[in-house]
Amino acid sequence: MPRWEISIQEYRGNMTIVHKSGNIHKNADGLMRWALANTPENPAWVPQEEHHIEVICVTDIGTEFFNQVKESYKMDKKYHILCQLLMKDFKDPSL
Repeated sequence: MPRWEISIQEYRGNMTIVHKSGNIHKNADGLMRWALANTPENPAWVPQEEHHIEVICVTDIGTEFFNQVKESYKMDKKYHILCQLLMKDFKDPSL
């Protein structure tokens, strides 16, 4: 329960957390539990090979390619409409 209290504390005041024992609450799912580490102590342990990262490759997008992508968005009508909507201060709750 404490881990869920941390996750949902922004909703405090709008909900009440009630503990239901396993005997009463029989439809609890796997999302309610922490996943166990994949270690020999875990009954569902599956041995796996370790893969070590030997190289990290960082690339830079060329200016010409970046500009082509940027220009293609400018010609997209739906993108233009979306940008206009996002830049305005809409107070209509139906939006």
